[in-house]
Amino acid sequence: MLRISACAVAAVSLLAAEPSLAKTITISIGYQKMCTDTYPAGTIIKGLGLLQKNLPHSGKYAGVKYNIIWRNYSSGGPMTNMMIAGKLDFGTMGDYPLVVNGAKFQQLAKEKSYLITMTGYNLDGAGNGIVVPAKSKIDSIKQLEGKEISVPVGSAAWGMLYVMAQEKHIPISSFQIVNQSPMAGIAAITADKISAHADFCPISEYMEYKGVGRMIYNGSQTHIPYLHGAVVTESFAKKYPAIVVAYDKSVIEACQWIIKNPYKASKMMSKWTMIPKEVLYLYYSHGGYLTMNPAITKKWIETLKFDHSILAKHANIPPLNFKEWVQPEYQELAYKELGLNLNKAKTEAYNPKENIKLPPEIWVQGEGIKKFKSIRSMFSKLKYDIDNHKTVNATYVYDHVTGLKLFGKYAYYVDNGNKYRAYMTSQQAQKQNPGKQVLTYNEMLTTI
Repeated sequence: MLRISACAVAAVSLLAAEPSLAKTITISIGYQKMCTDTYPAGTIIKGLGLLQKNLPHSGKYAGVKYNIIWRNYSSGGPMTNMMIAGKLDFGTMGDYPLVVNGAKFQQLAKEKSYLITMTGYNLDGAGNGIVVPAKSKIDSIKQLEGKEISVPVGSAAWGMLYVMAQEKHIPISSFQIVNQSPMAGIAAITADKISAHADFCPISEYMEYKGVGRMIYNGSQTHIPYLHGAVVTESFAKKYPAIVVAYDKSVIEACQWIIKNPYKASKMMSKWTMIPKEVLYLYYSHGGYLTMNPAITKKWIETLKFDHSILAKHANIPPLNFKEWVQPEYQELAYKELGLNLNKAKTEAYNPKENIKLPPEIWVQGEGIKKFKSIRSMFSKLKYDIDNHKTVNATYVYDHVTGLKLFGKYAYYVDNGNKYRAYMTSQQAQKQNPGKQVLTYNEMLTTI
């Protein structure tokens, strides 16, 4: 008896749906230069020319010319508006904006959107964060009650605020939430004009790196996965299914490109964006914030359903039929055409706690990344580099509780008798090591 795989069925149904094609096909893609987690579905595809490489040129697509239009946005919301207006075919955005996109489209009579790929994730929720001005005396969420917190409303970071408030047993009404874009938030924190700013990747870490802000809360504390992905309009997908498959193939290859050499990738991506390479390495390196994997899994669908529940409760977002919205057949065919195992890509999610035992690192200008057996040995080398007037781009350590990768400059350290351990906040360090001295980065330089 002949058995036909699901991928083969998808291939037949997709290709059979293709109509006669125009001589020139315009593909309009919305992406975000500032949002690191979206890079595999936008910035990298554009920078490496992956879509041009994967676009079909045979059969019905023989002789077709492609006009690819890239449009940069500061967040996902405007992309959804442009897709609804018929001015964008694809949009790449974070979890909450993705859900809003699908729900808003399902309110329309003649158009819908499809979720066709993820890009990467952090199992615990790292990528969102809350930052206060660098010189602020605030070092806990409790101290923000009654004060203004700005955030891009409707973003993943906005959703984090509600989950955080629930986790901390603090009424969300205790905070004065102000709608502010990422760039406006950076300006407000830099000028010390607002108590705190919550934002998505990599705004919090960008402000830390620039020395203008200090993170007091990381989204990893919510333990709700942080996701990004891409959507396409139904009309485009039905008219040009092979192009959607080509796009999915490009996302897969972009993820593979990062995994192969995150150090080189970080430097290249920095040239394509305004994000410092040291911040990108914090996200993309082994043990970094992001696990690069575009596979759509049951776990991520359940996470997006949770996100929808938050949006429905606090933002009156309409219902979303996930069965109609999530369309994995394009991704299934993309993996098949690349000769890759999609089932393997859907294996259990990477747990950041596995990072706890990873070696700390120093990035010295002109010397690249060097790994060390312990925090003590890293600081010994760091002092040597400083004494010899070398430029240290960044240091990286791992939070001993969560495995979150941190800039060494903003971590807190405790000597537990055998070796030093790093923590994201001083409160966390004190809680884990009652009665022991908690040292800052500068204090470590004078101690070791």
